[in-house]
Amino acid sequence: MNTVLEEKFIEYEIKKSIFIGYVKPVISKDEAHLFIDMIKAKHSDATHNVYAYRIIENGQEIYKACDDGEPKNTAGKPIGEIFNHHNLYNLVVVITRYFGGIKLGAGGLIRSYAKAAKLAIENSKIIKYEKLNFIVINFDYSKLNLIDNILIENKIIDIEKNYEERITYRLSVNNDVIAQLKEIHDVVLIEG
Repeated sequence: MNTVLEEKFIEYEIKKSIFIGYVKPVISKDEAHLFIDMIKAKHSDATHNVYAYRIIENGQEIYKACDDGEPKNTAGKPIGEIFNHHNLYNLVVVITRYFGGIKLGAGGLIRSYAKAAKLAIENSKIIKYEKLNFIVINFDYSKLNLIDNILIENKIIDIEKNYEERITYRLSVNNDVIAQLKEIHDVVLIEG
């Protein structure tokens, strides 16, 4: 099972239509819909904002594809086929299309949306999926550099930080990072 490394986008033109492909790793249906809504708001003037996502949430696979006004199965479904081809989970792809005046036909649409999804996914980099755990860590300022170095080495970037008497981070990490953090003296770590 694979996923994508990070949020990325690509843009290309075919027969005067502009296709912008966005991809983001996500861990919940709600997170996928927040991303979709953000892209739709950003490109509210676009002809179409097509999307697909596939997520494992609470042990269940959740898959959804939307053609957003394109002919049935010519937009969302080709994105899903890219997911199948690369065995991808826990990601959302949104393809924005600005119509250029030349109709592409059903085959052209399928190829264009599949290409946009493939390019965005490859730009993000496909990686082996690793289950992440939500944790909260609390530590003294003297541990800041040590903890930040561990997070940087493991490419953990999505962190909610709070600096008060002690520092608190809320983040999602794999089991290896949890093990490294547990080895540090005087770090309070709460999983869940």
